[in-house]
Amino acid sequence: MAKLGGSDTGPDITVQRIHRNGLWARATSVGEEGERAFVLVPGIGVSSHYFEQLAPHLRQFGPVYALDLPGFGGVPHARTALSIGQFGELVGAAIDELGLEDPIVVGHSMGAQICADLAAHQSGLSSLVLISPVIDAAARSLPVQAVRFLRSARHEPFRVTFLAVVAYLTCGFGWFFKILPRMMTYPIERTAARVRTPTLIIRGEHDAVCPRPWVAALGRAFRTATVVEIEGAAHSVMHAHAREVAALCVRHASGHLADHPAVASEASREAHDGGADDGGAIAVVPELPKEAASLTPGERARALAAEFQGIATEFMGNKTDSDHLVETGREQQAEARGRGRT
Repeated sequence: MAKLGGSDTGPDITVQRIHRNGLWARATSVGEEGERAFVLVPGIGVSSHYFEQLAPHLRQFGPVYALDLPGFGGVPHARTALSIGQFGELVGAAIDELGLEDPIVVGHSMGAQICADLAAHQSGLSSLVLISPVIDAAARSLPVQAVRFLRSARHEPFRVTFLAVVAYLTCGFGWFFKILPRMMTYPIERTAARVRTPTLIIRGEHDAVCPRPWVAALGRAFRTATVVEIEGAAHSVMHAHAREVAALCVRHASGHLADHPAVASEASREAHDGGADDGGAIAVVPELPKEAASLTPGERARALAAEFQGIATEFMGNKTDSDHLVETGREQQAEARGRGRT
């Protein structure tokens, strides 16, 4: 079976379902051993494929479970729109059913809302990571958010745009627009006050959806939170800057985030300034050099063809309700991506 990220020694991809109250979610896992597991929750409309770059880096620390919630990633939607809290309950059910003890819960965009809501109701979590959390409380306007999203999208790699188009077509615009009002009106800044879990908030430098003042204010709303900005990144920071995000997540989970050079430097500056409020402490992490691939055009074309074959297999799995085909398709895509990075 193919290995996620192209590793020769990596574990197989496994797909399984989690059921609760007549609904089910899909958990795609990679890795079996490690200190603690990661649970990854994507945003509105998109699928767990958004974590395709992050998961291989996180699995070096522990097993990774990327979720597809009802209506997303080919999972059937519910009869009525689910609230952020109901999505959070399903994530909690997944953690219980998978037998995970104190996993590191990571949410992106609307997934950050879901994870924050879960943490507010589940005291047993000790590590929470919110990537590009929405919605800016000062801009709960759909037109404003649409413009901000387009501004941020200009800085995303083509791969993220491709993943988004495939995911939105799979989700369907009917379900998307049923969930959109739930995301737009969810007050994550008020939920934050009820979260006791130490929290890491990550934004990208070019993320207009999550501007600096917003994430700084959100960080202050949590009891214990560290806010980090990654240079050169946009809203989907965990994709093009997966190595930087993974390193931060692992440090946060192991209790060594304060030792990160950027975080330590910001803490020192704050101490020197006597804690003066300049809009909120945000540690800035420089982006790492891009990893260069050494493929010939022919090899690149073959890897791309193999990935499209995997996409087609996964599509058939969703259409025929076959977890085996979904799993096979995702393995084919992972193997093709690994070859594409050689």
